[in-house]
Amino acid sequence: MKIGKLVTGLCVAGAMLAGGCGNSSRKVEPAIKTDKAIEAHVEKLLAKMTLDEKIGQMTQITLDVLGKGQSRFESFMPFELEPAMVDTIVNQYKVGSILNTATNTPFSVQAWENVVEQLQQAALKATGIPLIYGVDEIHGATYTIGATMFPQQVAMGATFNPNLVRRGAQIAAYEAKASNHAWSFSPVLDMGRDARWPRQWETYGEDTYLTSVLGKACVEGFQGVDPNHIGKDNIAACLKHYMGYGAPFSGKDRTPSYINNQDMRERHFEPFLQAIKTGALSVMVNSGVNNGLPVHVNKELLTGWLKEDLNWDGVIVTDWADINNLWSRDKIAADRKEAIMLAINAGIDMSMVPYEWSYCTYLKELVQEKKVSISRIDDAVRRVLRMKIRMGLFERPCWKTGEYPEFGASGHSAAALGAAQEAITLLKNSDNILPLKKSARILVAGPNANSMRTLNGGWTLSWQGEKTDRFAEEYNTILEALQHKVGKNNVVYEPGVTYNHAGQYWQENAPQISKAVSAAREADYIILCLGENSYCETPGNLDDLYLSENQQELAKALAATGKPVILVLNEGRPRVISKIEPLMKAVVQAYLPGSYGGDALADILYGDVNPSGKLPYTYPKYPNGTITYDHKPCEQLDKMEGAYSYDAAASVQWPFGFGLSYTRFEYSGLAVDKATFKANEKLTFTVKVKNTGKVAGKVAVMLFSSDELASLTPDVRRLRAFEKVELIPGEERSVRLVVNADDLAFVGSNGKWTLEEGYFTIQVGNLISRVQCTQGKIWTTPNR
Repeated sequence: MKIGKLVTGLCVAGAMLAGGCGNSSRKVEPAIKTDKAIEAHVEKLLAKMTLDEKIGQMTQITLDVLGKGQSRFESFMPFELEPAMVDTIVNQYKVGSILNTATNTPFSVQAWENVVEQLQQAALKATGIPLIYGVDEIHGATYTIGATMFPQQVAMGATFNPNLVRRGAQIAAYEAKASNHAWSFSPVLDMGRDARWPRQWETYGEDTYLTSVLGKACVEGFQGVDPNHIGKDNIAACLKHYMGYGAPFSGKDRTPSYINNQDMRERHFEPFLQAIKTGALSVMVNSGVNNGLPVHVNKELLTGWLKEDLNWDGVIVTDWADINNLWSRDKIAADRKEAIMLAINAGIDMSMVPYEWSYCTYLKELVQEKKVSISRIDDAVRRVLRMKIRMGLFERPCWKTGEYPEFGASGHSAAALGAAQEAITLLKNSDNILPLKKSARILVAGPNANSMRTLNGGWTLSWQGEKTDRFAEEYNTILEALQHKVGKNNVVYEPGVTYNHAGQYWQENAPQISKAVSAAREADYIILCLGENSYCETPGNLDDLYLSENQQELAKALAATGKPVILVLNEGRPRVISKIEPLMKAVVQAYLPGSYGGDALADILYGDVNPSGKLPYTYPKYPNGTITYDHKPCEQLDKMEGAYSYDAAASVQWPFGFGLSYTRFEYSGLAVDKATFKANEKLTFTVKVKNTGKVAGKVAVMLFSSDELASLTPDVRRLRAFEKVELIPGEERSVRLVVNADDLAFVGSNGKWTLEEGYFTIQVGNLISRVQCTQGKIWTTPNR
């Protein structure tokens, strides 16, 4: 393969996507304020480093390589470092970062302290530079026994509450730090825009604005207020997966996407942009391929859009083994060495190798052969050193567990419970069957009724979440929470369908539906808990979006008994239920609500908590009818006129933002401070919201805009602002929603942000207003 030809091709491909190969000549304020003392420290360290030491800082190895352990739980630490391997990795190859747990098994906080302290001692002895330890702390301290597990991101998206997201991230950071983890590969800022995708549950949903607001709150919770000085209770965030990862054409993980320039800039880049402006210290790259070009070699996206256009001085890290994938899977490099060259020259700063160290040898050869410049190496190393200094690792490379007495404490548990209560979404409530009376006798059925694994999902105490039931026995499953709520005498349990936990996530044991039907005779109501077993990443791919046949047959059989069925969905993505939904009296979406999800669900079913969650995605009615709320007008056409008459009407089970309550809210008096506006101005909308029901409740007040006429076909509507408020019965409140006029712009066919003159329809609840842009703007900068 001709290397020069390939490099030119990569730059051209990036230019076609983004309109150039870099924009470094334009003056941009630093995304993170420059700290002269930090920069001086970086330069002092860099001046003394050998090439081997520099390359080591660009290398990340998984913990499994450094020792031996056991995959089963024992009373002692299930893993021990091997001195010879520590010497090879840390002393000989100067590796600067370690990640993950070992043997796919969680450790206690004491075990983590022991392991990380030994590794830091070895690193400081070898180079004087501390390691940075990274873990996917997706909804809590993932691999730490006893950590507080919050709802997964999709459930946090359903809260529409950035304060809850921020608090959850603060607690996750605190407990990660207690585990001696200083770097979290979180938040996920991909958008779940395809219901088939197995990582849907790791996102905040399908919407750009919602993801941007909650992503910003998560970064603030993780890092605190000053990205140059990460506090003792904080950790570094890592935004992932940059970018377009959540829109694979096939719906399957790590398969190609085909995202055009406008959509990439307008939709997929925006959440990353806002999080970078908030001070995020690192970014992880999309493992996939967009328009034929692996993102790990897309210099325009990595160096141009991210580093140069934003003047961002943080770290770009690969995902798991993704440099190797450039030659072994994607076939754009002849061998591992060429793959390393392409990725580093595109802008990668650190490689998550993760199992061997030939990366170090090959990268050194590439520098010696002048195929990777020393200036590119120095730039990458500066970024890594800068992040370590910002994190305070030179002052405190590790911490004592006793410094974190609130680890797993009751206050953290209460916050996780509160988040789950605000996430759970009531989708159907025929005849106001909910809330239930505590005196009623219930049958609890379904494969998700008695499992902590299904409540938490993947990234919980193991990668696929398959070990959760073993390590989280002290928490309540749905069944146990209901028994605690109304007493065991009022609860009958017969699952009817169960998962085969020794098989793939989708495999089920032979159903015993007749047993559940028989048990229904003893019950007044049936709580039917259906959904998915836990999975993570590619193992979660599927071929059929319908809920499993066994589970559907169970639902039909129980409905045929004549007893009212309340369907509880406990799932990572919206599995199609249109064949059974009409048979259900109520439907409750629990998502993956975390370790306190069973308790939160019981509170809602019995009215101790009023549900306030809203769908963060569009729930499809049919597998071939997936659509997002922000689609184009032609996707909801009732009828095409003329000889070739057809319709394109979209049919969904429930729309984005939908969710019922046990009370009623009325909207009135929608007003705006200016009926006409120009670019760079702010529009302030006010609306009165009144609780006209009999119980207190929370509601997410959402403002949508629709561009009535544009030079490119506009989306039918876009979320522009939201505010969650709590009202007691009879209370009325004026809610203020601010929209930047520039946020009504779109990316034109020329790749430039464009705000055009004309009218916009504004909708809040059932109220409609119009505003007019009287002076538009075309931006000359890449970002607004």
